[in-house]
Amino acid sequence: MEASFAKNDPDPSTVEREVRRFLDETFPLARSGFSVESDASLVDAGIIDSTGVLELVEFLEESYGIHVGDDELTPENLDSIDRIAAFVERKLRSAHEA
Repeated sequence: MEASFAKNDPDPSTVEREVRRFLDETFPLARSGFSVESDASLVDAGIIDSTGVLELVEFLEESYGIHVGDDELTPENLDSIDRIAAFVERKLRSAHEA
C-alpha cells in the first residue's frame, strides 16, 4: 500500500489515517471494527503482536521511504498511532535536514 501524499512532506493527521487504514486492512481485530484511541498501545489492545510490528515497519519503510533501524524498534516509536505518526514525521524531517 502506497501512502497517498508526498513522502517528504507528511502531515501527522495523514500519517495517522494511513496507519489506521493499514491496520484495518492487515490485522483481523482491526478489521472487526475494533476502535483504538490514537494514544493507546496497539500491543496491549491486541491489534498487533511482535510479528505485526515487523509488518508495520515494512509498511512504514515502503510507504514513506524511511529506514527503521533495529535500535528504533521500541514502544516509544511504534506502540501507538500517535507515536508512529510522530516517529515518521521525525524520520522524514531528519532526512530533509541531512
